[in-house]
Amino acid sequence: MSDTRKIAAILVADVVGYSRLAGADEERILARLRTLRSDLIDPTIAVYNGRIVKRTGDGSLIEFRSVVDAVRCAIEVQSAMLERNAGVPEDRRIEFRIGIHLGDVVEESDGDLMGDGVNIASRLEGIARPGAICLSEDAYRQVKARLDLAATDLGATQLKNIVEPIRIYALEIGVAHAADGRAQAPSPPPSQASTPPQPPSPYHLPEKPSIAVLAFDNMSGDGEQTYFSDGISEDIITDLSRLSELHVIARNSSFVYKNAAVSVPEIAKALGVRYVLEGSVRKAGNRVRVTAQLVDANDGGHVWANRFDRDLTDIFAVQDELTREIVTALKVQLTGGDKGPLAGGRPVDVKAYELLLRGREQASAHTRLANAAGRNLAEAAVAIEPDYAAAHALIAFTHVLDYINDWSAEPEQSLRTGRALAERAVAMAPDQPEGHCALSIACMWMRELDRAQDEAHLGLALAPNSVQLHMALAHALIFSGDPKAALAELDISMRLDPLYPELLLQFLADAHFSLGAYETAILAIEARLMRNPQSETAYALLASCHGHLGHHERSRQAWTRALDLNPNFSIPRRRRILPFRNPEDFERRVEGLRKAGLVE
Repeated sequence: MSDTRKIAAILVADVVGYSRLAGADEERILARLRTLRSDLIDPTIAVYNGRIVKRTGDGSLIEFRSVVDAVRCAIEVQSAMLERNAGVPEDRRIEFRIGIHLGDVVEESDGDLMGDGVNIASRLEGIARPGAICLSEDAYRQVKARLDLAATDLGATQLKNIVEPIRIYALEIGVAHAADGRAQAPSPPPSQASTPPQPPSPYHLPEKPSIAVLAFDNMSGDGEQTYFSDGISEDIITDLSRLSELHVIARNSSFVYKNAAVSVPEIAKALGVRYVLEGSVRKAGNRVRVTAQLVDANDGGHVWANRFDRDLTDIFAVQDELTREIVTALKVQLTGGDKGPLAGGRPVDVKAYELLLRGREQASAHTRLANAAGRNLAEAAVAIEPDYAAAHALIAFTHVLDYINDWSAEPEQSLRTGRALAERAVAMAPDQPEGHCALSIACMWMRELDRAQDEAHLGLALAPNSVQLHMALAHALIFSGDPKAALAELDISMRLDPLYPELLLQFLADAHFSLGAYETAILAIEARLMRNPQSETAYALLASCHGHLGHHERSRQAWTRALDLNPNFSIPRRRRILPFRNPEDFERRVEGLRKAGLVE
């Protein structure tokens, strides 16, 4: 029999912490697994018409005729495991992770399954929480209208060895049962009813014209000039973001496709836009050539294309012309303040501009050394152009980062310096959003929360599509005691930045923690830790969540991990620097640790 390619619903499951369980008592764990398979797992698979493709020790690969059957089977097994684990110490529980995907597979002559469909299901299983189920968007779309699912959108996630990000939905399992006796996912309790903001599916376009600007190719023949082509692309994004009549995808998401062998329609589909701008920059001596083309992803046709050959000193005029031609091609009507130069805030001296581009590139790494390097480059730009507001804003931001991360010998002085420089940037160019963003963040950390919100709103009036400003406002709202309003801002951020940074997941977790939605906060934290397993702040909040939920062993494990990552992690320092308007909001975090017996 030859190999057969087909679409199948694939379920992959394994035992959480199997090596630890087997190490403690291998004979007992094997006996319990055999009993579970004969009494629960195999009969449930049979009821839902599943085919066990293979078992790998503690794991299983199962094929179903439909996603609905696969999910119903997974719910029934996970619900039964909750009942069986009741009263069992956490370190002796058998818990399963399950991943489900609908995709293309190859069935080999011996019945084994291979291909991307299997790989994706396996990666989904790997990121599921113990006792939970992770579904790909393709799988979720098949069941969302047919089952009463309490699912949380974890957003687009880059899975290991999978080319394109996959939007993932997490399903938390309870033990409520329907009339037919089969386990169903219940509605969450009132204190945990809210779920993270759910960005729109990339298959549904915004009503207004939507565009993603890809990183322009560096055609200069010198890899070190990539900062320049990236900077041009980023500034075009910034210029377009000033227009309220456009939906502009953030740099963080569009730059993911840099040098990727992915078609424009596929990129547009993933980012949820109709139009994609791509181009190249060639810089040689005192000349620069910028080429660009605007593609309509609906039919792959070019809406607009142009090439600009100019002196390097004309680069700012090129950016303004290019942006205006794009706006014209998209048939966007400029109104009010939009009619001025879109490429505003540029210096006269190109050398200062290049220094700022290099400084932004360095500072974006968010490490101690890169932060200092970025500041030095921005200061060199200011030495050439003393009134360069964007450079002052970057310097201000690096000083605030020194304070937040304790990278400075005098952190309080760093914060004061950052605030003063941000004030100067705003005074120099009140019509530029960068200064307002830096000042909002500085004021927040100085506990001037009302001023922080005001500056964020001023910045957003100038750049409605700025993810940085929406996130700054969300952070200030969390500390001000308004987590619901913060979630609304984070929702906007996720729409503008579908592949949002892992820091946004921390903000989501903080907001849901403040609402008492500890289970939902855990989902956001664990999604962040999938991207950055080195965040001690994420582990500390995770420990508090588990403490509030009575998961004392999990709380202790998370707290131990936080201290392993940063032995100097200090509750007194966090209490001192986190600018909560209501001290009780911070003490709730400590209370979760106290419930787990981790602090006095």
